[in-house]
Amino acid sequence: MPVEIIARWAVPLFVGCILLTGLIRRVPVFDEFTAGAAEGLKSCVRVLPSLAALMTAVAMLQASGLMEVLADVIAAPANAIGFPPEVVPLALMRPISGSGSLAVLEDTLARCGTDSTAGLIASVLQSSTETTFYTLAVYYGAVGIKKTRHTLAAAAAGDLTGIVVSALAVRLLL
Repeated sequence: MPVEIIARWAVPLFVGCILLTGLIRRVPVFDEFTAGAAEGLKSCVRVLPSLAALMTAVAMLQASGLMEVLADVIAAPANAIGFPPEVVPLALMRPISGSGSLAVLEDTLARCGTDSTAGLIASVLQSSTETTFYTLAVYYGAVGIKKTRHTLAAAAAGDLTGIVVSALAVRLLL
């Protein structure tokens, strides 16, 4: 069966199965859908202040030039351990912002090339790390957790591991 046919019919079949199951079990599907949508809107309202603060912080970091200063400070030690200095801005932006890191990735690929060592490491880094601060803001904001305890430290350690291993993997495998 061609992939295009499966892709075209997967969502309608899935929705049909949900509707059929609801009819068989005599569940008011539309009422449940609207109740779920209302709960989703309430979650959005709870998360909005955290997202607004995070987006403001990212904009301030970029506008102030602090990201460039940090990248310049980190570039020399990173280069000494084999991490391309061209990828340092991405390593700094990725834990903070997904869209910001995509813009930095695009810039890195345009400057260095997609097949360059820096381009390959940037691509692996982008796909193997998480937007930690965004994720914490959304998930913890949605359930009202104020104290993150060890989550931030563990997530930052995971990001650092992803950054280092991305460079190591590209160097070892290519």
